[in-house]
Amino acid sequence: MDTSLPVASAIAMPSRSRQARVVWGTRCVTVGAGAPVRVQSMTNTDTADVIGTAIQVKELALAGSEMVRITVNTPEAAQAVAPIREQLDRMGIDVPLVGDFHYNGHRLLTDYPECAQALSKYRINPGNVGKGDKHDRQFAVMIEAAMRWNKAVRIGVNWGSLDQELLAQLMDQNSRRPMPWDAKPVMYEALITSAIDSATQAVELGMDPNQIILSCKVSGVQDLISVYRELAKRCNYALHLGLTEAGMGTKGTVASTAALSILLQEGIGDTIRVSLTPQPGESRTQEVVVASEILQALELRSFVPSVTACPGCGRTTSTTFQELTQQIEGFLRAQMPQWRAKYPGVEKMKVAVMGCIVNGPGESKQADIGISLPGTGETPAAPVFIDGEKRLTLRGDSIAQEFQAIVESYVEKRFGGQAGTIL
Repeated sequence: MDTSLPVASAIAMPSRSRQARVVWGTRCVTVGAGAPVRVQSMTNTDTADVIGTAIQVKELALAGSEMVRITVNTPEAAQAVAPIREQLDRMGIDVPLVGDFHYNGHRLLTDYPECAQALSKYRINPGNVGKGDKHDRQFAVMIEAAMRWNKAVRIGVNWGSLDQELLAQLMDQNSRRPMPWDAKPVMYEALITSAIDSATQAVELGMDPNQIILSCKVSGVQDLISVYRELAKRCNYALHLGLTEAGMGTKGTVASTAALSILLQEGIGDTIRVSLTPQPGESRTQEVVVASEILQALELRSFVPSVTACPGCGRTTSTTFQELTQQIEGFLRAQMPQWRAKYPGVEKMKVAVMGCIVNGPGESKQADIGISLPGTGETPAAPVFIDGEKRLTLRGDSIAQEFQAIVESYVEKRFGGQAGTIL
């Protein structure tokens, strides 16, 4: 009888994942095997709405999403996939599309080959491909479609839609142990077993292991960490990380950051998604911003110039530094879709916007370009530091506008390859 410790006590080991390739046209997004950790997101539009979905995919891609998942749940949605791809191509958006299939994916991929061909990757949930003898047959149909069209697949297990037959089997086995596990470790085991066994089945059908990505999503931080540590120890498939149903606003952001950061720091994870519930009126792109910020904070990737800013205190009663920080951060993020190609390396630039003389000059010197705004009672002057040296001092009512112009000039001259002195 198996008396090993439950999954929750497993020792963390970094993933050494295979290399998966997600291809659309001439663009190939490599996942795993030392490639950068990729950012993924998902639309919340009705996929049958071709224009609305294409617009949201474009917004997510411009925000930094390197793959975008769309729901494919009805014949109408399946029929819309190829037109969405065509619309994106006309807009110059070459981001790969991932089809999210549940329950009827085997029929949709068979009945609508143009949908199967237009997608770059299929997300298959083993818990939602059929029950009993239909399960293996319908799963095989989807894997065969992926092989026919040379597409990657993500076998995505979710504890909200776990294969109940498998869970019941593992619960029964657990009851016969000399020292049965608690229910939660059995749930972990079911998630991991479902993912790995499904991948094994796909390989036995002829699927290239390098085209398989696995995920085991849960909604608890400690649960996610425990599951992925064990999953990484047992396989070397590329892994997709995400805290499912993370929540809204601060709660969802903090929970996702806590879970993903620990795993990424341990070398586990090859793609990530931050599943935020958008606040009313909030853009869907916020989840992409948070995912990018997690990777940038961990120094795993750079997406947009970083802005160092002080939190403010009694010395900084003026709101000038807050407003300038917000203005500069918004400006840098808005410019990045054009800057990525025009100014290589600009995403690693560091900008400092400080509010008083305590740490202002020092932080500004450490940045590529920084400004130390006057605090309460200080001389109304704002020294600007460029590449560690004080270059000029701004005064008057237009400090914010002048500093933004200086940042623009700095980017153009340093990263645009133009000759000339930077101020």
